[in-house]
Amino acid sequence: MGRQRHGKRVISNSSKDGSDSVPHGKEDKKKDIANSILHRKEKKKKLDIAKVFINISIGLCIFSLIWFFYAIYMRSYMARRIITPHPSPKILDANSTSPAVSPHLFWGSYRPQVYFGMKTRSPKSVVTGLMWMRQFGGMDVNLRHTCEQGDGLLSYGWLMHDGVNFGIQEIRDTDFTLTTEFVKRQGGEQGGDWTWRITAKQQSPAPQAPVISLMFYVAADSQGSLQAHIEERNRLGSVTGSSEELGQFKITFRKPSAGESTTAKYASYNHLNTVSPGLEKLTDIVKNSLSGRFVYNPPSGEKRYYIAVDTYKPPPQQHQQQQRGESRKESDFVVHQVTMQTPFQIEVLFESASFRDRPNQLAAEVLTEELEKLKYAFDAKFEETFGLHRKGYTPAQIKFSKAALSNMLGGMGYFYGQSAVQSKYNEYPLAYPEGPLFTAVPSRSFFPRGFLWDEGFHLLLISKWDPQITRESLAHWLDMINVEGWIPREQILDDEARSKVPVEFIVQRNENANPPTLFLALQKLIVGFAAKGVAADKDTKAFLKRLFPRLQTWFEWYNTTQAGPVPNSYRWRGRDKDTNLFLNPKTLTSGLDDYPRASHPSQDERHVDLHCWMALASGIMADVAKLLGEPHHEYEKTHQILSDNSVLEELHWSEQLKTFADYGNHTQSVALQREKVYVPPGQPRHQFLTARLVRSVRKAPKLQYVNSLGYVSLFPFLLQILRPDSPKLEHILKDMRDDQKLWTQYGLRSLSKSDPLFMKRNTEHDAPYWRGPIWININYLAVRALHYYANTEGPYKEKSASLYQELRTNIIENVYRQYMETGYIWEQYNDSTGRGQGSHPFTGWSALCVLMMAEQY
Repeated sequence: MGRQRHGKRVISNSSKDGSDSVPHGKEDKKKDIANSILHRKEKKKKLDIAKVFINISIGLCIFSLIWFFYAIYMRSYMARRIITPHPSPKILDANSTSPAVSPHLFWGSYRPQVYFGMKTRSPKSVVTGLMWMRQFGGMDVNLRHTCEQGDGLLSYGWLMHDGVNFGIQEIRDTDFTLTTEFVKRQGGEQGGDWTWRITAKQQSPAPQAPVISLMFYVAADSQGSLQAHIEERNRLGSVTGSSEELGQFKITFRKPSAGESTTAKYASYNHLNTVSPGLEKLTDIVKNSLSGRFVYNPPSGEKRYYIAVDTYKPPPQQHQQQQRGESRKESDFVVHQVTMQTPFQIEVLFESASFRDRPNQLAAEVLTEELEKLKYAFDAKFEETFGLHRKGYTPAQIKFSKAALSNMLGGMGYFYGQSAVQSKYNEYPLAYPEGPLFTAVPSRSFFPRGFLWDEGFHLLLISKWDPQITRESLAHWLDMINVEGWIPREQILDDEARSKVPVEFIVQRNENANPPTLFLALQKLIVGFAAKGVAADKDTKAFLKRLFPRLQTWFEWYNTTQAGPVPNSYRWRGRDKDTNLFLNPKTLTSGLDDYPRASHPSQDERHVDLHCWMALASGIMADVAKLLGEPHHEYEKTHQILSDNSVLEELHWSEQLKTFADYGNHTQSVALQREKVYVPPGQPRHQFLTARLVRSVRKAPKLQYVNSLGYVSLFPFLLQILRPDSPKLEHILKDMRDDQKLWTQYGLRSLSKSDPLFMKRNTEHDAPYWRGPIWININYLAVRALHYYANTEGPYKEKSASLYQELRTNIIENVYRQYMETGYIWEQYNDSTGRGQGSHPFTGWSALCVLMMAEQY
């Protein structure tokens, strides 16, 4: 039998009981298989878990990346919103200020920051202006150009200005007076002609009449070109030029005469023909071109050296910038200097080449005749509008009121450029979209730019005189709105404006509001519209229709970004954060700056003045919506809630103080004291920091009503939110009339005389501002409110009427008296003496005394 090949077999021994047993090899094999299966399952399970984790990780990574890029996108989106224009069509067409559309307003005295100058309402206008200086005054070059309080002029300002066709201004320097006059004449396609007349007269009784240099200039501001034409060796006879909007033009400098007669005067002539990197550099360029090498040699009199423009030598810093390529585009700049002894008169003519059918030159007797016609028309319109002669005012008082109105109109400026803005999403400031702004300014010397809350008060007066200018200014402001519904509260639009503003105030932040006083001007428009009944002004309705989408967004921005901590409350954002340095942190956004609010700013604050502004705004929004046939119920509902006196009292009435008040984290126990600076023994004191005044808090703050009585406390009354039968009105009228609180014989003081912070400095360097002085805008609102309550049935009608007459008389008499004594209308008035103080001239809202005189509210 053949042998078979087998693998080795191991046979186990029989069990003790003789039965057969499972072979060991077979059992181990089964175990190995089972272990292998179990291992594979565990391995597979681990792989599955790992895959899950990997998938989750990948998913999380993808989600994180998506979220990361989305966050970047959203931050970028939010960062760009601040400079994203509002999507609705602009209220004003792009060419609305062009000579083709608005020829009568194209040229104007739209440079309020200079003593005398004109420009067009265009982004890059040819500008003209006047500088002057007195000769033989020693080494001091007292060059006058931009309005400066430090110049120490006895007075300056418009005596007559109709906002359109002409203006007459008087400037009283130390010992002479300059009268500047301009007249415009329509014709051609580029805005027509205009003529200046400058008259200089000796003011002092000194035996030697002053010798003055007048410098007339024209600058192209990067648009257009200029060509100087020299006559008789060195006299600049004329400048010809061209620009995109003006076409061809000619400026003629006529020879001076002896005042009102046509007798020629001896004069020395100089000129400067150079370039300028910007309008803010014009004064410096002239100063750096001056030389004392010229001889004044009149026919009768001694020869004397005088100072005149010569060759412009850029300062070293500017020369270095030019070498580094940092200079801007330069523009032609031409100066004509005339030096002569007073009295004298000079005329400057601008003539447009497109004015081909000109009947005669607007000069000499023709100019005088035209001026007389315009003055007569101004006087007639003024009396028709305000009726002051009928009310029995004296000629001097009427002349003052004409000057107040004229300075408001002559303070209208046309600005073009970009604000610097920043939101919490921007690390650095951004440039706001370029745009124009046609606006009145608060003060030509100190605030020659647009301020949001000032403009609403300005337009109350301007709207009585010229509704078209009112509509244009309103439209320019609301065309500044962005997609969020925010308007920068201070408009610093170009280098010329920035040169007058401290650097810390230039950047505008989009969480910051300002009182929405433009609603006051809108209210005037609506009242005027309703008064016309069936024959309603179609232009006004069309204007409001274009305005409405932007107005809606603006209102919603206030209603959301300035919302308070509890329903129906509001809180100003933007209070000063470095509380250690302020006795009471300022609230610039409220317009009332250092007026006492809660001592420790927090999100718990409720501000009564903002509540009242929103009550007013919501009511006007409802009125505009009704007039246009738009949905109005939400605005009406908001107005009803905010005007509900029980809601107002619940949020802001302090029963303990018996007044309306802010609410917040507050303590009255604060004081400024000198901080301690440790100086090691033997070390010189001057090497260490000067000890500052810092705030000392002597009692911890708590949530409570802010116990300050002043303008803020009056807002429910000022904006006529209080019902005429409200018992709270009695407390307000009583506090107003108390001379230990708010009453003075010059107007209502801004903070109660008995308040601990009355006339207290806010920092070492900040004098009290809204802590006692008298402000005319709030006093106007008070007089207006008293007039309303005096003419509305209620228990306080007679008391309101009595206070109305007394307060109105006090304000008008003091503002007039200070104008006659000082030559100026002022920013504020001292509560003890009535003296004007602060910036001057301040013919922004302080000019509202004209409406008080006319009793037009």
